[in-house]
Amino acid sequence: MDFFASLSFLLIAGIVALALLVLSIRVANQYERSVVFRLGKFNRTAGPGLYLVWPVIEWQTKLDLRTITANVEQQEGITRDNVPIKVDAVVWYRIVDPERAVIEVKAVSNAVVQVSLTTLRAVLGQHTLDEILKAQDTIAEVMQKSIDAITEPWGVKVELVQMKNVEIPPSMQRAMAQEAEALREKRARLIKAEAELDAAEQLRQAAEVIMQNPAGLELRRMQMITEVGAEQNTMTIIMMPSEFVAMARGIADAAKVVASKG
Repeated sequence: MDFFASLSFLLIAGIVALALLVLSIRVANQYERSVVFRLGKFNRTAGPGLYLVWPVIEWQTKLDLRTITANVEQQEGITRDNVPIKVDAVVWYRIVDPERAVIEVKAVSNAVVQVSLTTLRAVLGQHTLDEILKAQDTIAEVMQKSIDAITEPWGVKVELVQMKNVEIPPSMQRAMAQEAEALREKRARLIKAEAELDAAEQLRQAAEVIMQNPAGLELRRMQMITEVGAEQNTMTIIMMPSEFVAMARGIADAAKVVASKG
């Protein structure tokens, strides 16, 4: 009887030990790590693969080490030039130290999002509207460094920050449209003025060439008559010899000399 009693005790103990072993088995994926505590104290970081967590005396917190995409809800702020705007952003981060991510901060994901919210609101007040619209990459890089400096003690690495959308008041949109239209009109007038200046310079050079050879003026007249006649219009052209023009210019010069002497 004693033999059977001892055998039954060993069998029960074996079954209990086997049950404890089965209940202690844990599996972590390649991208996961488990922070194991024993009687309230940090014991080890387990995974990936198969590992044991003893019931009652040990418990675990499992973390995902993959890059996490977090949406930063829309924030309303005032720029440095007193323009109200609304901006929302996206933050990419990952946990690089599971131990610190569990021990140093509670709900690490929520903590990263809240830090991103306050940083975004602070950055809006440090830049003008033009800077926010034109230099979003530079501002996003500044935000990434600021957030990463805060989350680094938590074992979190902020990899990238991007502003997803920037909303400005309708009145400001109209003002910016008018400004853009005025700039385009100014550019068009400058281009036209430059074209007229180039044309005047070309005409001056052409006049100098014709003055060196007066026969060139007669050839230009003939070419002009040919161009006008090719259009089949009813325009009447009266030709006057260039000698008459030279004579009229000489008479006008002589009249000026006589008038100055008188």
